[in-house]
Amino acid sequence: MQWSLNMVALIVLAALGAFALILRARGHRHARAAAQEIETKQRSEAAPPPLPLRDQSLGELLRVIHDPVLLHGQRIVLANTRFAALLGRDPEDLVGHHLAEFVTAEYSDLVADTVRRRLRGDPAADLCEVEVHDEDGQPVRLELSNCTMRHHGADVVVFTATPILPLHSADPNHSRAAATLDSIGDGLVSTDLQGRIDFVNRRAAFLLGQSLAEVGGHLFSEIVSVVDEADRLALIDPVMQCLSSGTTVSMGRRAVVLRSKDGSERGIELSAAPLVGSSGQIEGAVVLLHDVTELRGITRQMSYQASHDGLTGLINRREFERRLEGCLETARSGRQTHVLCYLDLDRFKAVNDTSGHMAGDAMLREMAALVKDAVRDSDTVARIGGDEFALLLIGCPLEKAMQIAQDVAAVIREFRFVWKDKIFQVGVSIGLVEIGRESASPEEMLAAADSACYVAKNQAGGYQIHVYSAVEEVAARHRGEIHWLQRLQHALRDGRFLLYTQQILASPPGSQHGPALEVLVRLIGDDGAIIAPGEFFKAAERYRLMPMVDRWVVQAALSALGRGGLRIQPGRSLAINIAGQTLGDTGFLEFVVDCLDRTGVLPQQVCFEVSESSVIANLEHAQRFVGVLHGMGCSFALDDFGSGIGSFTSLKALPIDYVKIDGAYMRNLGTDSVNQAMVAAMVDLARSLHFAVIAEQVEDQASLAAAQRIGVDFVQGYAISRPEPMQSMT
Repeated sequence: MQWSLNMVALIVLAALGAFALILRARGHRHARAAAQEIETKQRSEAAPPPLPLRDQSLGELLRVIHDPVLLHGQRIVLANTRFAALLGRDPEDLVGHHLAEFVTAEYSDLVADTVRRRLRGDPAADLCEVEVHDEDGQPVRLELSNCTMRHHGADVVVFTATPILPLHSADPNHSRAAATLDSIGDGLVSTDLQGRIDFVNRRAAFLLGQSLAEVGGHLFSEIVSVVDEADRLALIDPVMQCLSSGTTVSMGRRAVVLRSKDGSERGIELSAAPLVGSSGQIEGAVVLLHDVTELRGITRQMSYQASHDGLTGLINRREFERRLEGCLETARSGRQTHVLCYLDLDRFKAVNDTSGHMAGDAMLREMAALVKDAVRDSDTVARIGGDEFALLLIGCPLEKAMQIAQDVAAVIREFRFVWKDKIFQVGVSIGLVEIGRESASPEEMLAAADSACYVAKNQAGGYQIHVYSAVEEVAARHRGEIHWLQRLQHALRDGRFLLYTQQILASPPGSQHGPALEVLVRLIGDDGAIIAPGEFFKAAERYRLMPMVDRWVVQAALSALGRGGLRIQPGRSLAINIAGQTLGDTGFLEFVVDCLDRTGVLPQQVCFEVSESSVIANLEHAQRFVGVLHGMGCSFALDDFGSGIGSFTSLKALPIDYVKIDGAYMRNLGTDSVNQAMVAAMVDLARSLHFAVIAEQVEDQASLAAAQRIGVDFVQGYAISRPEPMQSMT
């Protein structure tokens, strides 16, 4: 509401406010004066006349008293014409009834309680404000003053009434102005020149949580505390500031909050203006109170929803990135260092798969509360993905961040999620990135933390933590590995890989056993170009993504083989490469067995290739992986044989079926006598261990002829065929 719309009403308010203040000051004095006058009259009579005559004399006294007066015992005993007129009735109509019957419903209990307390001699308020209806049915607000006196040997309550704003006036616009002030939607408060409240309209009484009888005569600052909603700091009393400066004081943009006596708060836009009388002098102040509680509540709710995760109540990824940007600014200036943590829950999918998404959601809510309790109050916790969380450890050295990460991991390790008749235990992998002067953009920092998390996830054991330092992040950015990380993550998410196959030729031709094809993987670029594994395998290994790539390859290859999209000769097998990182993945064996079951592929149709170096590095896991699947019927080939320093003492204990001689020995095999001697020695060694021999990377006809002459069992390379997309092989 604009001030220009209220000024006419406010001018009327100035005059009415002064009148109301005088009436209010007189109200309580009139009640006692009326009682004293009645008691004096009774004592002056020498001999008590008959009761009817005494009531007649008392009635005559009430008639000549100019104030509205009513006597109330258990019921109304007497009332003068002025009091009855306020209720729109004759005095005789009131006798025998209870005053509570003539006030509006919300005030009836207040009046009844006042009468009971007075008659019992208990403390009661001297003043109360009520609402009644006049003879025209219009609401009238009265201020009732009360005290007790003796009448016919019993206590009665003497009520005197003062209209808060007279409804009847010589000025026909008077009552209309009063009704207007009570009808407007904003609160209006007027004060005198000392800043003491002398009027509040109906809306202001609601906003202040107190009636005029309670706030009248008090300073505005004594009734409410005015604070800034943003920082909760107290603001200067707008009324006193207005009176002292003689100008309008507006706090509309300060999102003021009023704290009433019961401790509740309301958002208020507040303006205070000087109240100028007819003489041109300031006579007080008028305050406009515009309630914006609901509006600001909606605004806060919309802001909260835009920045918070609806499931857990934690901040969301967008808000987290905004706060991360602020941390990067302080870190680049050298004022502080921070640590970014990326958390990925392990085995969460099992909760959703076995108990449904309601269980998964419930577990995420509990997990969010656990993580939030495990960090410092100054730290930020966010949910940035399905089962992924992130932490911003503000002003935290890396050593302290490691301790916090270990605390979080310990809390999750001890957590048991119970859903109906099931108990779940999940794991967590945590990647840490130090935020320093050389740190990059928020997106790259999150990618680096994500990569550290992948490294942690694929380390042996659970609840692993890996630190990706700021120095390492700069070096990786220069090498372009972070770029590959993002591309690989998107490819895994969107399935942007493609299977190729390369033929393996039996030597001599016609063999009814052994691998017939090797599956190879390619990456589909954003422009549709086919990217060879040599370009992205290094980044995949660095960020521990090879287990996920191998899972995709195994799933796609076995699915194609099972549905007939990939055909091999009876008795022959399909060779699939398994990376060293994947051998160390404790869950990969179970994944392969599950794929065989779901696709219906016979184990005898699959030959897994594992490198000599990866077997040595993960010997315990390799023994279990090879032992279980070989026992089911799968065959195994030892890839890159002769390339490392592998120990036959370890390798000969594995149930290996084939060895693939490293391609370095096959180059120029037709003319290089040293390579011929090395290959011949490896063939003899393999024969002694009952391994069949595969020669890979045979690139020309001379090398092919030399390999066959030396006695290899299978040949693979460009001399036989080039890799082709899988669909063209069907």
